[in-house]
Formats: sequence, C-alpha cells, structure tokens
Amino acid sequence: MLRETIGMLRELTTKLFPFLVSSAKSYRPWAGSSQFPGTCSYLGYLSSSSKLYRTSVMAEEAAKNLSEVTLGETTTAPAREKKEKKEKAPKEPKPVQPAQAEGGKKKETKLGLSASKQENFSEWYSELVVSSELISYYDVSGCYILRPWAYAMWEVVQSFFDGKIKAMGVQNAYFPLFITEDVLNTEKDHVEGFAPEVAWVTRCGNAEMDKPIAIRPTSETVMYPYFAQWIRSHRDLPLRLNQWTNVVRWEFKYPTPFIRSREFLWQEGHTAFANQEEANQEVLDILELYRRVYEEILAVPVTKGRKSKKEQFAGAAYTTTVEAFIPETGKGIQGATSHHLGQNFSKMFGIEFEDEERNKVHAWQNSWGLTTRSLGVMIMTHSDNKGLVLPPKAAPKQIVLIPIPNSKTSDEVISEICNKIDTFKRQLEDAGVRVVTDMRLNYTPGWKYNHWELRGVPLRLELGPKDIENKGVVVVRRDTGVKETVSWDDVAARVPQLLDQMQAEMLANATAKYQACIEKVTTWDAFMTALDNKHMVLAPWADEEEVEEDVKKRSVTPDAMGAKTLCIPFNQPELPEGTLCFASGKPAKNWALWGRSY
Repeated sequence: MLRETIGMLRELTTKLFPFLVSSAKSYRPWAGSSQFPGTCSYLGYLSSSSKLYRTSVMAEEAAKNLSEVTLGETTTAPAREKKEKKEKAPKEPKPVQPAQAEGGKKKETKLGLSASKQENFSEWYSELVVSSELISYYDVSGCYILRPWAYAMWEVVQSFFDGKIKAMGVQNAYFPLFITEDVLNTEKDHVEGFAPEVAWVTRCGNAEMDKPIAIRPTSETVMYPYFAQWIRSHRDLPLRLNQWTNVVRWEFKYPTPFIRSREFLWQEGHTAFANQEEANQEVLDILELYRRVYEEILAVPVTKGRKSKKEQFAGAAYTTTVEAFIPETGKGIQGATSHHLGQNFSKMFGIEFEDEERNKVHAWQNSWGLTTRSLGVMIMTHSDNKGLVLPPKAAPKQIVLIPIPNSKTSDEVISEICNKIDTFKRQLEDAGVRVVTDMRLNYTPGWKYNHWELRGVPLRLELGPKDIENKGVVVVRRDTGVKETVSWDDVAARVPQLLDQMQAEMLANATAKYQACIEKVTTWDAFMTALDNKHMVLAPWADEEEVEEDVKKRSVTPDAMGAKTLCIPFNQPELPEGTLCFASGKPAKNWALWGRSY
C-alpha cells in the first residue's frame, strides 16, 4: 500500500510541477526569456506570482525527495515482486524529464565544457566558442555567424580604435566589395601575394559573366584609382581614410573561428602623405594603437616589431606588427599590422600631386588593419575550463546582478531584494559600469551562476534574504573565483575598483606567462629544444630570406610544422660584435623572434 501511495504521489507531483511553473510564468511573462529585462518595475503583481513560484519550488523539492525514497527489500510472494518491477519503470526516463526541462528549475540545459584546455586545446576551443554563444557554424566551410555576444565585443574594440583614429584626423568611408580583374592585376607583387586566396564571381544567374569579378581580399586596388582622382595638389594631403568592413580570403588550411576564416570583419586604413617622414610616423602611431587595443582592452601582451622581408605585406616597403602567443599550443599569432607602402602603389596607380614648387611628386602611402582575430586571441589567452574569462574592458556586460530568494522567502523580502537589485543597477550604470540583471525565477541560482561564468562576465553580484538582513552583497570575480562581501553603501564605488583591479591583474598574469615562453638562444640545438618546449625563440640571425626558408624546412618535426620569424622586435638586446647567425653561421645582423604560428 505504501509503495502504491508513493507512486501516486510521484506521478501527481510530476504532473503538477510544470503546471505550477507555467502558471508562475504567466504572472511573470519575462521569466525564462532570453531577454529578461531584469528590472523589478515588472513586479507589481509580485504577491500572487511569488506564491505560485514558492509553490512550484516546493513541488520540485517534493518531487526530488520522493524520487530519492528507497524501500527495503521484501521477501513476500511473487505477485509483490511484479509490483516492484512495475514501480521501477517511472525511474528510467528520469534523467530526461521533458516537463521539468521545459518549465522546471533544473536540467534545462547542460552547461559547462566537456573538453579540457590543457588536454585537448583544439576541441576545448571549438566547444567553447559555441557553448558560450559567440558563434554558430555556417553551411559554407570556413565561415561563421558572429552572435550578439561576440559582436558586442567587436563593438567595444571598434569604439576604442575608431575614436582614437578620428582624433588623429582619419575619416571613415566605404568602398565596394568587388574588384575588376584588370584593376586587381595592376600591382603584380601585391596580386601574387593574394592570388591563392582570391574568390571570384563568374556567373550571374544562369549566364557566365564576360569578365570575372574578384571579391576583395584587401582594398588597395579598390581605393587607389580614386585616390588618383582626388589628389591633385599638396593641399589635398594628407588623405587619411578608414573603412570598417568585411573581406574574403579563401583560406584552405585549418579554418578556426576568429583566428582563420574565409570571411572576417576588420578595419583597414589607407592614407597618403606629401612626404615619407609623415608616413613613417603614422605607421608607428597606428602600431601603438594596436598595442593598446591588445594590452589595455583585451589584456593580451604583445611584442612590437618589424616583419622580415619574407613575411612582410605583399607590395609594402616594410611591415610592422604586434605579435601575440598562445602558450598551450606553442604558437605565435599575428595580432595586427601597419604597413608603409612607400611610393610603390602611387606609381602603379598614378597617385601624384603638385608640390609647393609645382613639381609632380608621387604620394607616400600606408595601409593598416586589425581584424576579429583579436577576439580569438583574447579568448584563447584568458578562458578556462568553465568557459570564457573576459577582461572587464572588453566584456559587453561587466557585472551580472542575481537575486537569490528561496522557497521560504516571504513576499515582502522578495520585493525588497528585487527593488534593491534595481537600485544597484541604476547606481552602477551611473558609475559607467555595463550591467545585466538576471531576474529569471524559473532557474536555480546555481544554474545562473554557471550560465554567466560560461559567458565570461567579469563580476557576479548575489543578493539573497540573508544579505537583506546584513545590508550587504556578495561579489564574485570570474577570473579567480574570489568572493567579497560589500556593504550596500559601498557597491557603486567598490565594483569599478574591482573591475580595474581585475583588468590589471589579468594583463599581469598573461604577461608573466608570455615572458616565460621566450627563450634566448644562440645555437641550432638550443633553438630546437625551445621549440619542442612550445616556446618562442629570440635568436641572432643573418636577416636573409634564404636563411629563413631553410630554418622553416629544417625545423619541421613529425609532430609540428616548421618555425618562421614572428618579428624583429623593436626592443633589441645588445648584439656583440662577431655574433653569428644561429642557423647559417653568417654574421648576425639583428635578433629575431621565432616560433611556430597559426
């Protein structure tokens, strides 16, 4: 009889629970919504809905308790044994309870990551960018959908950089996506550098096009014919334009979200000057802005330097770069580049002006670009096995406010919790903090903690019944998990301090790891040992393309690709007279930073 009664209660509770939750939702139309406005101005109907909510919680707890009831073994007749088998049947589908998954507070979604960053980096990264709602895979290989959480990070980078270049006198513009074949072939070296990656449009409807049209891999050849039209006099200079756009490079090797894709977002600046000195200065000014994006916004350390002749931009006089590094994979990654084009393109496209002495002179030009790859470098650098870890300055939302009432919390206390959450939201936003509130009551606090940890929100503020009594809140850091109790009066001042502290410590920690991955060597054997340690290598070399090509071939191993120069750092160690190249034995001209790379 007892077994039958328990079975009936289980069945009744299972049926009753989703009804109660859906009823609670009908009073709280925002509960469970992915948008969750999160303000307690929606709680005028709080009293009746909170009763339903507590009832639904009690129903869930009852269901859980009943499911855990175990009865002792019995030695009665076979008929009773059949009843026992019959009673076990409802337990089998319990791990996947559709009703509970739809309206209940538990098992709605499996959160967290199954792969480990340390054990399987590639699988971890692929799982992370999807689970944290950064991207979705598209049905064209190598192309990805940037979801709002990822695009908001790009907007943070965009806002910072756009403001800085406008202060320098750069203006935004937009040029078309398509390039005619004749124009693309104007600059031979430039085209050869991009030829394998150029995508072509060859059909229009069902008809073959008379001439194929290229989709821009970069915009030098799109823009410069019009620079030639617009620039006539020294008074027209400098001309400094930038565009925020997409480009297509039909990569065939190892597509990786953010890092290497066939279409990506970027900014590309194109400028023209009357003299080389101004152009050279801009190259360095832009490179410094790129460093600031990485180190001040993304908390990612980089090395500034010049690319080798073999690695520089096709058609450039020289290329400068900021280079990042991922310790877990032992690979360097080009962060952003600023190129001095000299007069190469201006001669090809006829960009010339009349100087003050009325002489015809070709303009000096630069181009420079930063892409959404920067987001991938940040994600790889900081994130962990719980999900994203975002530096506060890069995070779309810097703190999430979570009320944590329980089934015994009275209506008055729930109302006070929600009102206080509203107050904190206003105070923090007034202090310049980007805030999100999670007022969904059909999810447990633990589920919400995991949800926002996966998305990398830097800080979490918790407010429950005990906090109402103590007039304090608990603030938790995403990067370290450290908890801190903060009084109500100090929240608006303390949270910005914590965000600044977290930003600084994340950069310091990443910088320490970065520096630990640089080995200074002078011999080939030490060079290979450093590469096998998944490190970058600072080594003296002859600065010759043939030597670099030889190093790339000789450093290939069964498990890893060959190494190349990442850059020739601006900050050069002393090079004693007579120092020889580590690879060729020729006289060394400088120190280069080498490594395997993406």
